[in-house]
Amino acid sequence: MRNHRAFVSPLIIAAFLSLSGVAGAQPAAAPPAAPAEEAPPARALISVTACNRALNLSQMGGGYVGFAPGPWGGAYFGDVYGARFYQPPITTTNPQLAIDYTNVSTKTMTTIEFGLLANRILVAEVRDVGKFSPHAEIKHRFGLSPNVFPLRTGLPQCVPLRITFADGTKWRNPALPHENDKIYTHP
Repeated sequence: MRNHRAFVSPLIIAAFLSLSGVAGAQPAAAPPAAPAEEAPPARALISVTACNRALNLSQMGGGYVGFAPGPWGGAYFGDVYGARFYQPPITTTNPQLAIDYTNVSTKTMTTIEFGLLANRILVAEVRDVGKFSPHAEIKHRFGLSPNVFPLRTGLPQCVPLRITFADGTKWRNPALPHENDKIYTHP
């Protein structure tokens, strides 16, 4: 038993000395990580001046609409939450969302996804595709699902959720509204 204790004691002392730094040099500490660059707030990129939704809008004439591939089929796109969102086509009798906004950033935008909030709850998403130059005012309409109505609020809000710029960089709203699973149904 004595030999065993004599053998263990130097091992314990050596381990203690190596942990305390006396027995040898400790490895250098890693340099502190660079702080992650925070995404700018939405108001630094887009200024929304109008957010108007309408149920059973009937109108004559044309006008530019946002993302609506296919003449009457609507489209799906992968949204900022990772779900597939259906954007109905623009028709004269289906609900619509009109958004007037200005690109207040210094870079050209190519894709902008907006969320329609009612009482701070996400009730719909729309996607606008094009070339949106800095300081250009954009006025576009988008198809909405009839499931959006009634909104039960007099103060709807249109907030940008995700933006893709012409140079390939992407922005995601750092203050995303909570995901609402009820908006992912096809009418």
